[in-house]
Amino acid sequence: MRYCSSCAAPLRLERPPGDDRERHVCTRCGHIHYVNPKVVVGALCTWEDRLLLCRRAIEPRAGFWTIPAGYLELGETAEQGAEREAWEEARARIRIDGLIAVYSVPRIDQVQLLYRACLLARDVAPGPESLEVELVEWSAIPWDRLAFPTVRWLLERARELRGRDDPLVTVFNPPGSGTGPDLGGA
Repeated sequence: MRYCSSCAAPLRLERPPGDDRERHVCTRCGHIHYVNPKVVVGALCTWEDRLLLCRRAIEPRAGFWTIPAGYLELGETAEQGAEREAWEEARARIRIDGLIAVYSVPRIDQVQLLYRACLLARDVAPGPESLEVELVEWSAIPWDRLAFPTVRWLLERARELRGRDDPLVTVFNPPGSGTGPDLGGA
């Protein structure tokens, strides 16, 4: 960040009074520009005993499989964002059943809120960000072609929870996940 979004003057890094870290501060108007993590929302959507996967048409990780997920937009709840992403990526209408995972990935400045959801109809089709979409059996998950580590973590956890009706299941980064490569979740 080089220029103020309020007045277009140059920014400088400094620690504002009472803050514990440096921030971009406008040299003219003094506006403090806070840069915060992005929130990613998505849903593990099922139809009977199959789950919805999307093959990405966009970078990062084009051609790899994921769940419908992306960045939360201003003015929407996390649940609305997950529903929107399911529609945008797979033309899927869903019902959110509960939160299944919360992943904090500070290396890429993301917090991911991932839900368990049921498809309201079996009909799905690729949206503009997907090359194809499929309802796959658990035994047919393309583990070696998953787009992101967080998708793997989610699928592994969801497999453990199959058949349970917990209204809210929260999982944080699995032990041993370290700070290794994670290419994001959007």
